[in-house]
Amino acid sequence: MRATARVLVYSDDAGTREQVRLAAGRRPAADLPPVEFLECATLPAVLKELDAGGIDACVLDGEAVPAGGMGVCRQIKDEIFRCPPVLLLMGRPQDAWLATWSRADAAVTLPVDPVEFPEALARVLRARLSSSAA
Repeated sequence: MRATARVLVYSDDAGTREQVRLAAGRRPAADLPPVEFLECATLPAVLKELDAGGIDACVLDGEAVPAGGMGVCRQIKDEIFRCPPVLLLMGRPQDAWLATWSRADAAVTLPVDPVEFPEALARVLRARLSSSAA
């Protein structure tokens, strides 16, 4: 098992980034390594970190401005080779079709739920870590 899993968290709202960190805790599931969070508040910062590599999953805020997480997700799925899986934070459950359009691997609604969020994060991390181990 790897020493840590690196998770990029994109939101222009520091409170949302904090909700993500607190809900996931040090480790979203017992079978996963501890999580190291990399916080980004702007699209250029997201692209820079993804270009550098080493990201195991992305959590993108669909309500971020000016670049919303849904558009960012679609962009990185097109532009980043072997793009990490994306967990999208949506403002409303009715936006699930937009999450599909954006090609997100999973989606949960805001505010961040302390039970639903770590389960979704664990699913996308398992998929990434098992595919990179193969």
